Amino acid sequence: MQPDELELNLPPVFEIGQKVRLRKLIKNDGTFAGKEVGEVLGNKGDIGYIASIGTYLQNSYIYAVHFLEKGFVVGCRKRELEAVEENS
Repeated sequence: MQPDELELNLPPVFEIGQKVRLRKLIKNDGTFAGKEVGEVLGNKGDIGYIASIGTYLQNSYIYAVHFLEKGFVVGCRKRELEAVEENS
């Protein structure tokens, strides 16, 4: 994707129910109620599942990721996530 290309012009990279892994540490930027700004919400390598897909600033997708072990849902950008392959 080019820097000036809108992510929303393309379909979402992840699907609802898909298993994903955090690629980086995620801290509260002030948008997660009940946690202090700067508090860690997820660590690199944490596993979760896409619960829903929304948009951010009319140019990118936000993936609501349910982290079962932590018991809450965190909004993540595409660059913060990677797919986890399931072994069937």
